[in-house]
Amino acid sequence: MTGESVVLSGMRSTGKLHLGNYFGAVRNWVELQERYDCYYFVADWHALTTDYADPSKIADNTLEVVADYVASGLDPERSVIFVQSLVPEHAELYLLLSMITPLGWLERVPTYKEQIRELENRDLATFGFLGYPVLQTADIIIYRADFVPVGEDQRSHLEISREITRRFNGFYGPIFPEPEALFTPTPKVPGLDGRKMSKSYANTIDLADEPEEIRRKCQGMFTDPLRQRRKDPGHPETCNLYQFHLLVSPPETQEQVARDCRLAQIGCVDDKRLIADRLIEFLTPIRERRAELMRDRSMLLDIVRDGSLRARQRARETMERVREGLSMGYHNGEAG
Repeated sequence: MTGESVVLSGMRSTGKLHLGNYFGAVRNWVELQERYDCYYFVADWHALTTDYADPSKIADNTLEVVADYVASGLDPERSVIFVQSLVPEHAELYLLLSMITPLGWLERVPTYKEQIRELENRDLATFGFLGYPVLQTADIIIYRADFVPVGEDQRSHLEISREITRRFNGFYGPIFPEPEALFTPTPKVPGLDGRKMSKSYANTIDLADEPEEIRRKCQGMFTDPLRQRRKDPGHPETCNLYQFHLLVSPPETQEQVARDCRLAQIGCVDDKRLIADRLIEFLTPIRERRAELMRDRSMLLDIVRDGSLRARQRARETMERVREGLSMGYHNGEAG
């Protein structure tokens, strides 16, 4: 911990992380822990907003995510790695924020309607799903976070948290800093089918995938739709395979593949084998470290318990301030 500004971020416990999660978030988190006081959590309560009907996998999924965090380079000594539900103060602040959050604000959140469309096979007409941004706000401000790392395309996701924070401070005093976006580079990470990599589309390459699985997935990758035959010139700038080279291949390989593709000197099948080799080489250290962690669950549980205790200490300090602002100091042994 550096004693500098506080950064907060997290992911839902929906299972193993994939390359999209890594390049879109976790890789940046690893760099941020060198410069900030960082809190990174696994959002198991958030997972319940969509998986409430069958929560049986959430606990195991939570440990999977923690293993991915640590294997990817997050250091439990430099960052606070914790689980949302092990810091019950999140729920208390969530309740208090819900008292002052206008219903219309929640109904206008773009991702609310998007997810209802995407997950149409689930009943999401619940208070918990509608109130997702309120819990998200509690997650952030309970640590008095100064920054939340996001990509430019996620700016709007943070804005409602800033609005809720501003409204709460307007009623009860300047208890919380308004969290600011910390814009971080988030390269495009396509899925196997060319769409955004997402568990919802079943088009991911997971950090835990074995070499044989990576090769199998690469063989089924979507390629240049304009290249119909082996002898046709390719278009790397629009080819799904080449986007993966930009992520994991060295510059000289990227240049050679782009040149050979345009001159039809390499075919898509050969390129799939090549990108599989590069992905395997890139992911092997993460996969091996992850496997080591998963073999010793006690180590993972120690990381989670220690991090959650550290997180809860700061959360308790925040809630003391909140209760004082609400003139409910008797919770802290004071009246009036």
